[in-house]
Formats: sequence, structure tokens, C-alpha cells
Amino acid sequence: MSGPMALEPGGAEQDTLALRPPAALRPPRALPADDTTLTMRLPRPVPDQEEVDRLAADLADRIGPAVHPYEVAALLEAEGLPTDVIRRRYGHPNLFSLASALYERVPRTFPDPAPAPDPWRPDTVRCLLRGVLFALPGLAYLLVAPLGQAARYAPALIAAGVVSWAWGQALGHRAHLRLATGRHEAGRTLLTGAALGAALATATAAVVAGGGPVVLAAAAQSLYLAAASVLLVLARERLLLAALTPLIAGAALLPWREPGPVLRLGLPLLALAATLATTGRVLRGVLGTPPVPGARRPPLRASLPYGLFGLAAASLVLLEGRQHPYAVIVLTVSMGPAEWLLYRYRGRSVAALRATATPTAFLLRSAGLLALCLLAYLLPLTPAALLTGADPAALLLLAATLWTALLLQAFGIAWPPALICLTAAGCAALVTLLRLPPGPAALPLCCAAAALCLSVCVLWLLGRPAVHA
Repeated sequence: MSGPMALEPGGAEQDTLALRPPAALRPPRALPADDTTLTMRLPRPVPDQEEVDRLAADLADRIGPAVHPYEVAALLEAEGLPTDVIRRRYGHPNLFSLASALYERVPRTFPDPAPAPDPWRPDTVRCLLRGVLFALPGLAYLLVAPLGQAARYAPALIAAGVVSWAWGQALGHRAHLRLATGRHEAGRTLLTGAALGAALATATAAVVAGGGPVVLAAAAQSLYLAAASVLLVLARERLLLAALTPLIAGAALLPWREPGPVLRLGLPLLALAATLATTGRVLRGVLGTPPVPGARRPPLRASLPYGLFGLAAASLVLLEGRQHPYAVIVLTVSMGPAEWLLYRYRGRSVAALRATATPTAFLLRSAGLLALCLLAYLLPLTPAALLTGADPAALLLLAATLWTALLLQAFGIAWPPALICLTAAGCAALVTLLRLPPGPAALPLCCAAAALCLSVCVLWLLGRPAVHA
């Protein structure tokens, strides 16, 4: 078919191609976002070693502790280095390349951390003051003894003192448990417990003496011990020292003149009245604090082993006092340094955690620490025992028994020291009362066995890092 309407094969396509511009006149095709053709064609920067070395020297103290180049990159980013400066001055394409170069140049340095404060740093003045306060009440017996019938009153007063010692140990532990919940709750515990303890000790003296004026003396002694225990638990040592000023004044007067019956009896009573008044004022302030809602009372059985230990300790000290009365004074005064050493043991044990890497190394360090603390406690007692005429071996063994038992109690381990000390006290008392062999050597032998058992318990129970963590 011919004519204007006839189309030749491929005519339409040829017309379309005729309308396209030549390739040289077409715009360039846009590259995809991930096309790196242009980037690869750019010249790579050449690192400037001198500038990099200078930067590494400036930041060496901050780059040294880094454990990965990313930490160095974070440091550079915090310094505010832009990418164009990194490329132009240091010759690295990006931040991470420069960070890797710096990380390789600076050697690793890990400075020692600042020493942590000792959480068990003892209050030296307070510990020494407590040792003095334990011994000062003995001045009352020194003043009152010449008034007569001291030998008759002794058994009842000793029995009341043993009861007060045992009760005070249990009450002190329970009061510290209550302090963890609130001061109001601790104040109620101390008020009720101190009154019951004084009544129980006085009743014991009445049973032993069968009545008479000795009951009044035992009541005064029991009231003082109960009030003093309250002040010591509440850390009011200086107030107690102030209350005992009449006793100190009376004892200071003895070498110069005879005080007379009025002062000999009046000064101890004045000290007792001052102690009771001070305790009442302190308890009134403690009870005035708001109570803690829903505070739970700890079970009574938790304080039982502490009371049993107090009973055993009092018995051991009295057995030593029967043979060497001045040894009791030495032991009483030494309780202040003993408490200071308990704090030092705990603080050094915490430091040993940072200085050892294996349980065996910590155990060896704990053994050395125990030996060092025992030596520091017992060494000053040797000349004191010689000056007072006491047997040094017996006194040192008894002191070692008491200190290791108190050490275990300081970590909340109460039953082993209570049972060991009760066994030692029972055996020594039985041998002494029945006059069985080895006689006077029974107490040192029992204390030696107890001290050895307690030392093994210390190493077994406290020689583990987890206890001190």
C-alpha cells in the first residue's frame, strides 16, 4: 500500500532517536549514595608524623589508661577536633584513624587508684577512755573498804557483779541491734533491760548473803553498772567520766589525808547519783526521738550467746582474781587497747583484700595479722603482770582468750566463743573448787586450750575474703 499514510518498518523508532541529544550534550548520570568512584579518585592524605607525635605527647597521660582506640577517639571528640583539621594538620582521613595512631604510639599506663579511707579506723581517745572507765569504779571499793565488813560483803558483791556482767553483755548486744532500727527503740530496750538487770543482780546478792546491809551495797553496785552500760552503749563516755569525778577526787585525796567516814561513803554515793541522773537525762533525750513505724524486735535468743560469754568471762577473771587480785585491774584497763586492736584488725583485713590475689595468700596474711595483734595486746601486759605480782603466763593466756573471743564476736560469730569460754571456765572452776590436780595451774591450762581453739576458729572463719568484703 502506498500513500502518505503508509509507514515504513522502523520509522517511528528512527523518529524517536532523532529527537535525543548527542551523548556529549546529555547531563552526567547521578551516582548512587554508596558509589565510591569519586572518593577513590581523591588523593589520600599523608600522615604528618611530627604533628601526630606532638599530639601524642600532649595527651599521653590521658591516652595511657585507655584500653581501646575507641576511648582515644572519644577523648579526641571531647577535645573538639573537626575532620578538616584532622585531615589537614595530622594527615589522617578521619577521627578513628588518628585515634588508632595515637593508641599505638602511647604505651599503656594504669595509675594506682587513690587509697580508700579505712572504714574501721578506730577512735583512739575513745578506746583509751573506755579502758579507764572500766577500771574507775574500783575506786569506790578502795574508799569504802576501810569502813569495815569488806570480807563479809565480798561474796554477795561478786555474785551480783557476775550477773551484771553477763546481763550487760546481752543487753548491750540487743541495744545495738535496736539502734539499727531507731534510737527510740534502743532507748526503750536500754531502759527496761537496765532496770531488770539491776533488780536481778540485787536479788542474786540477797540470796547469797541472806539479807542485811549487803543488799544495799549490792543494789548500789548493780544500779551503777546498769547505768554505766547504758551510757557506754550510747557512746556517752565523757559524760560518764564527768559523773565519776567525785570518785577521782576522793582517790586523789587518799595519799595526802584521811577523808573520814563521811567522805568515804559520801563520795561514792555522790558519783552514783550523778551517774543515775546523767543516764536519766540521756535516756530522756533518746526516748524523745520519734519511733520508727513497724520496727521489728530482734529475737531474744540472738543475744543469748553474748550473755553466756559475759558469764564465762566474768568467771575466768574472778578465778584469776582469787590468786592475783591486781591482775583484774590490769585486765580491766587493757580492755580499751583491746577494743582499739579489734578495729585495727578489721581495717587491716579490708586492706589485705586489695593486696592479695588468692584465698591462700589472704589466709596467710590473716594469720600474720592475728599474730601481730595478739603480740601488740599481750606485750604491754607482761611488765604490768610483773609489777602487780601476777603470774605472767596465766594473765597473758587469759587475755589472749578474751581478745580472740571478742574478735569473733565483733564479726557476729557468737556461739563458738561463748561455748569455748564456758567450757574453759567450767573446767577451771571445777578443778579449783574440788582442789583436783593440777591445782593452781588449771586456769592457765584451760585458758591455753581455749585460746588455741579460738585462734583456730579465727583463722577458719575469718581467714576467708568473703567475710571482710
